[in-house]
Amino acid sequence: MLARLIIRRLIFLVFVLFGLSVVTFSLSHIVPGDPARLMAGPRASKSAVEKIRKKYGLDDPVPVQYVEYVKKVLHGDFGDSFTSRRPVSQDLKKYLPATLELGLYAFIISTIIGVPLGVLSAVKRDKWPDHVARFISISGLALPVFWLAIMAQFLFFGKLGWLPDGGRLPIGADTPRTITGLYTVDALLTGEWNIFLTALKHLALPALVLAYGSLAVITRMVRGGMLEVLTQDYIRTARAKGVAANSVVFGHALKNALLPTVTSLGLQIGLLLSGAFLVEIVFSWPGIGRYAVAAIPRLDYNATMATTLIIAFVFVLMNLVVDILYLFLDPRISYT
Repeated sequence: MLARLIIRRLIFLVFVLFGLSVVTFSLSHIVPGDPARLMAGPRASKSAVEKIRKKYGLDDPVPVQYVEYVKKVLHGDFGDSFTSRRPVSQDLKKYLPATLELGLYAFIISTIIGVPLGVLSAVKRDKWPDHVARFISISGLALPVFWLAIMAQFLFFGKLGWLPDGGRLPIGADTPRTITGLYTVDALLTGEWNIFLTALKHLALPALVLAYGSLAVITRMVRGGMLEVLTQDYIRTARAKGVAANSVVFGHALKNALLPTVTSLGLQIGLLLSGAFLVEIVFSWPGIGRYAVAAIPRLDYNATMATTLIIAFVFVLMNLVVDILYLFLDPRISYT
């Protein structure tokens, strides 16, 4: 059953990526502008512009360009970036690990804080911990991430001087030997503790800002699920039998309340990657978000398409992981 589920979802993934590529490719070519002119520069001659247009196939009809693009992608070639003048695959190899590291730490922060905070809010309903949790939830959903990033940068860097204002490492600092591309992981694997601490310090502020919105969602989901489960008959029965309060909350209630939360956690990973765009701009974080934002005004179709497909792939993959986790969390669930 599990193998059939995975196969079906992988087939579904192909259709999702295909549909998304058609929409993204069409929209990117509808936008007014001439990428060949942008690449050549405002003072370039008409013949130079035409040469660039022919080199990248921009003089072909849009359907022909799309077919050629799909053929290249199926062979692992995302084309060349009009912005960096390098293969997009090389750019992704350079920038994607930074975004994955930022998203990973933001996910860890939002989970290890959001789940306990949601449980505490439900157990202490209408008391001060619940009010604090609800304030965090409301503010996390209401505050724009770019405003929160600017304010955090202003406070913790500008006023207090506790944390760096951006970047993965200080300018001119040595990077760890590349293994995964994640500086903190590579520094741990190679035993470079100074680089690890420095990278962690640079990562702290953008990760906290990025995690705040997801933290609010997770807290609300856990609180709502716990409030519903804590009113069930089996919870009252466990309490009547004298089961310890912690066992009732964490051993009985939390497991059942986590089902809707798992769905939210899976979606938050994709949302963290998409939300990283603004955070990377504010904190000068060299990830695919900043890379895509630089590519869009220059009508860099290949870079935009590759970034969009990666985020879509992560979304669908996380949905598959959530479905698999459901089978382990609740044996009554089956996929037919």
